[in-house]
Amino acid sequence: MGYLRTDVEPGHPDFGKLEICTCRTHDVSEQVRQRLFSLSHLDELKDLTFESFLPRGRKGVGNLHATSIEMAFNQSNVYAKSLNGWLLLQGAYGCGKTHLAAAIANFAVSMGVPTLFLTVPDLLDMLRFSYSAKDTTFEARFDEIRNAKLLILDDFGTQNATEWAQEKLFQIINYRYINKLSLVVTTNLSLNEIEARIRSRLQDPELVSEVRINSPDYRRPTDDMGHSALSSLDLLANKAFGNIDERRDEGLTAKEVNSLEKALKAAHGFAEKPIGWLIFMGSYGCGKSHLAAAIANYRAGLGAPPLFIMVPDLLDHLRATFSPKSDTSYDRRFDEIRTAPLLILDDLGTQSMTPWVREKLYQLFTYRYNAELPTVITTADTLDEIDERIRSRLLDNRLCKIHAITVPAYYGATKKKTRK
Repeated sequence: MGYLRTDVEPGHPDFGKLEICTCRTHDVSEQVRQRLFSLSHLDELKDLTFESFLPRGRKGVGNLHATSIEMAFNQSNVYAKSLNGWLLLQGAYGCGKTHLAAAIANFAVSMGVPTLFLTVPDLLDMLRFSYSAKDTTFEARFDEIRNAKLLILDDFGTQNATEWAQEKLFQIINYRYINKLSLVVTTNLSLNEIEARIRSRLQDPELVSEVRINSPDYRRPTDDMGHSALSSLDLLANKAFGNIDERRDEGLTAKEVNSLEKALKAAHGFAEKPIGWLIFMGSYGCGKSHLAAAIANYRAGLGAPPLFIMVPDLLDHLRATFSPKSDTSYDRRFDEIRTAPLLILDDLGTQSMTPWVREKLYQLFTYRYNAELPTVITTADTLDEIDERIRSRLLDNRLCKIHAITVPAYYGATKKKTRK
């Protein structure tokens, strides 16, 4: 029959168990491999290989983004050859996570490793359908998934987070965690958005290699600089250090000109090396937003586009997440803003200061203050007009540098009078 039974006494752990005869081991392994390949639909992903992946992204991607993509490519390549531990690929839509995960799967299959590649929604559907399937049972299908030699879960977090779904996912991940079975997970969520029990296992540094891909959506036009969908920097693309008018011919006082010169010098220095907080204060039209946008455009030119956003727009984006039609959650949107590597907030103080607004801004400033994340702020308010909790952060000269620009509003270059 192709099976062997161990000849042991009753009570022995192996008593009554059947083992596949060595003459059939290869055939059985091949059947398992083919079944998992079929369930994975990997034939539809056969073109997603390491050879077809652009190791530094498409043409036009900034150097910092290209470096991030290259590091993810290299780590995925190393993992595919060893399958040691777990690999967690994080990043926004279109950054290349799925391509790398499929490349790992295709390489493993080519080496004869039984591999199961599933998007998480498909995995859950597969389990649901097994309750009424005629060719298998739920228990058999569940056991097949959690015991696959290599399991790749794509798009983790896009599934409906019902209690049943959360429990099944935890059981699968916990089983593979306990048994140290190879696992690859891709997600566009931050770890804080993942269920606590699963998150704790994904954060085990002894088992999990965490890779974050900081890259714009590959599907966007090639002239895209990688700006966040929240950013309004594309509207200020013409604001640069080279076209800032220092206004020496307007008859301004030496003190006024000096305030603008100091702010410009500080902006130049911050653009070169964004450390701490830089605050520009002054009346409308004095040049605050131009300096902030010049910093943002300079950083974008280096391949590290910041999140540039007017504070009223920021609050509108947060409110929009409460709509039933929103494709993102409030927590995810707020986390995207507060954790931005470089955040530039234009026009602090023009927004309606409701209690909700005050609380959100306080939470945002407190997070970035404690994490000491580089931040640029422009405001037409005086310090006395700013919420005292936020003001206390701005007055910390260890982290924050305030520049008050005292020049009047700018209405264009003054034409010099000529003698007739």
